[in-house]
Amino acid sequence: MTSSAPQLIQASLQELDKVILGKPQQLQLAFACLLAGGHLLLEDLPGMGKTTLAHALAHVCGLDYKRVQFTSDMLPADLLGASVFEARSASFRFHPGPVFTQLLLADELNRASPKAQSALLEVMEEQQVSVDGETHALEPPFFVLATQNPQHQSGTFPLPESQLDRFLLRLSLGYPDPSVERELLKGGSGRERLDSVRQVLDAGRLRMLQSLVPQVRMTDALLDYVQRLIRQTREDTRCRLGLSPRGAQALVRSARAWALLRGRSHVLPEDVQAVFVAVAGHRLQGQQEQQGAALARHVLAQVDTLGTARA
Repeated sequence: MTSSAPQLIQASLQELDKVILGKPQQLQLAFACLLAGGHLLLEDLPGMGKTTLAHALAHVCGLDYKRVQFTSDMLPADLLGASVFEARSASFRFHPGPVFTQLLLADELNRASPKAQSALLEVMEEQQVSVDGETHALEPPFFVLATQNPQHQSGTFPLPESQLDRFLLRLSLGYPDPSVERELLKGGSGRERLDSVRQVLDAGRLRMLQSLVPQVRMTDALLDYVQRLIRQTREDTRCRLGLSPRGAQALVRSARAWALLRGRSHVLPEDVQAVFVAVAGHRLQGQQEQQGAALARHVLAQVDTLGTARA
């Protein structure tokens, strides 16, 4: 780990704390997701600060930022871009869409049709766009922060499992504590707080921090613990679908990023536990209508860090 990494991480978190008040755990998880090179899904009611968080991350990290409002009549070309015929050259020229950026806010993703949602699949996994037989690569870093409204709200389409699996973590900011809400009522707007935030990173420094995540050590004993958790999701009678191998890899990558965020060069069991619900909650499906986050907490409680599953 480079000597400047802990200072850069802590300085970034301090700036984010100025904008999103009273949510340190969620902010740290969101920043860990960025460090791990994953994508983040925020599920909350409108007005909880999702868009403000995206603005703050882009500002603190010095990233190019674009926001796309997903709607029911949105087409894939509205996001990816399209080839347009130009009479002057008598040829087609690709016009990049808003996905060609460093931080993309996909706002209210589940208000778009499945066809528009699927346009994000390739770009989130491969960081490239294929249009009319040609492939156009995106410059790293590339980070999608998507928001979705609760599925009981009208005009929403549920995200398919293949789409959910592209998100490394899913978070919910939730209502603020009364003391924090009082500060919000007394203080200025989110835009005013954003204006007071300083840039800490740039694309180069962020890539440097991201390159440190795979170097964080994970012992065989920790991998045994991870495998027991994964096996429990597949064998527990409450779970209809357990974590896939990609979900297991997401858990390891997130735990490494969390350890780095904590200033350590090795992973501890509490790092795995800190990220498990955010990693597994949107990937698990129950036999009945249990929420995935509740299933993830149940699985976490069943597996001992040193032994087999608890009775």
